[in-house]
Amino acid sequence: MRQRAVRDQQRLDSGAVSSPKDLESLQREITSLAKRQGDLEDIVLEVMERRESAQERVAELTERASAVQTKADDATARRDAAEAEIDREAASVGKERELVAGSVPADLLKLYEKLREQQGGVGAARLYQRKCEGCHIELNITEVNEVRAAAPDTVLRCENCRRILVRTSESGL
Repeated sequence: MRQRAVRDQQRLDSGAVSSPKDLESLQREITSLAKRQGDLEDIVLEVMERRESAQERVAELTERASAVQTKADDATARRDAAEAEIDREAASVGKERELVAGSVPADLLKLYEKLREQQGGVGAARLYQRKCEGCHIELNITEVNEVRAAAPDTVLRCENCRRILVRTSESGL
C-alpha cells in the first residue's frame, strides 16, 4: 500500500497527469490510501498492545504455575517422608507385636484375632474409670464388682461390645 501511495505521489509530482479530473482522482486515491494506512497502523498498534498484554499474562501464569508446582513437589516430598516414617513405625510395631503375641496363650490370641476381625481392627480395649474405651460405655455397678472380684489373670470382656477388657493400674477400680 505504501509503494502504491509513493508511486501515485510520484505521478502527481511529475506532472505526467494533466487532466484535472485524473488529478483529482489521483489525489483522492492518495488520501484514501493514507487514511487506510493510518487505520491499518492503528490496528497493528492495537494487536501489538494485546500481544504485549497476553505475553505479560503468560509470564504471570507461568510464574504461578511454577509456584504451584514447587508447592506440589514439597507436599509430595513431605508425603513420601511421612509414608516412609509410617512404614518404619509399622515395621517396628509389627516386630513388637510378634514378641508380645509369642508370650500370649494361643487360645487368648485366637479369641483376640477373632474379635479384632469382628470389631474393625480393635479386639481389646482399656478399662478406664469404669468405661470401656472400645465402645465408650460405662460399666454398671454389677460389672464393676465382677471386674474387682476377678483374678488378675482372668480374661474379662465388655458386655456391650464384647471386646477383651484390659485392666491397668490406672483403671481406677
